[in-house]
Amino acid sequence: MDKDPVEGWHHMPAVPLEVSPLFSWPLRPGAILRWVWNSWFLISEKLILVALAFVSLTWLQPPLSETATPALPWMAQIWLRNLGLMLLVAGGLHLYFYTWSAQGKRLKYDPRPLMKNGRQFTLGGQIRDNMVWSLGSGVLVWSAYEVLMFWAMANGYAPVLTWGQSPLWFIALFLLIPVWESFYFYWIHRLLHVPFLYRHVHALHHRNINVGPWSGLSMHPVEHVIFLGSVLIHFVVPAHPVHILFHMMYLTLTAATTHTGFEGVLIKDENRLRLGTFHHQMHHRYFECNYGSLEIPWDKLFGSFHDGTKAAQDRIRARRKRMGAE
Repeated sequence: MDKDPVEGWHHMPAVPLEVSPLFSWPLRPGAILRWVWNSWFLISEKLILVALAFVSLTWLQPPLSETATPALPWMAQIWLRNLGLMLLVAGGLHLYFYTWSAQGKRLKYDPRPLMKNGRQFTLGGQIRDNMVWSLGSGVLVWSAYEVLMFWAMANGYAPVLTWGQSPLWFIALFLLIPVWESFYFYWIHRLLHVPFLYRHVHALHHRNINVGPWSGLSMHPVEHVIFLGSVLIHFVVPAHPVHILFHMMYLTLTAATTHTGFEGVLIKDENRLRLGTFHHQMHHRYFECNYGSLEIPWDKLFGSFHDGTKAAQDRIRARRKRMGAE
């Protein structure tokens, strides 16, 4: 039930927003199971990405025997695949929500249109600017990390996990990668809000106060290197190539889906595929709140959680004033 929601939004989910029960105490097994079910099933971004990772592994991925030796053909294959995926996902979502306006403003958080012009954008317009940073630096750094990981796995520098070694861990790793990403994202995001890094690096991403699908991966190259560096955990934690593919797709493709500006895709007047998160949408408008995601409650622990209510808005405003005075 809504509890005095903050004003100024066209559409909002029920508030107050709640973080996952994964790290609440005492543990509530029923709530945890419901959270996992709602996050993964029946149709979800995560399951779609798992399927896409297996499709890529089967038909679009060079084998480890080939990646053992650096060579332009297999590296180019990875880059072309990732370029195609970003065009398909971010481009497809932009066409659906903004070019064709397939569901109008239904489930759209911000009532305003994307900016066609703006001096803050390097190339004059929001969409053009976002596309260049996403497809240029974003896809290049994404591909470079995959090249590094597959080369390292092929040469024994990164441990490889197989289904035969541990089927349970093989499956569990898909569930744990989003949790690791939530942990990692909060801390690197807080780092990027340090004034020097914000001014010279992260401000590029925050040009997007009202976000669209191309905004998610629109970042400074330095931020791409930091943000996508989450995958380096697999130099320590064994993984199969399909986990690397899923991990990188989770970082890059959900950057597009979570920045759609819409809560989801309507089919027969029901939200059948949840996409954009209001939690992060508020970060783009209010800046100094919701640095992380809902999987791990870092923002609640450190006083930067905005749950969508007027009371939370007052707390965040007071917090910003204190930060400005420091």
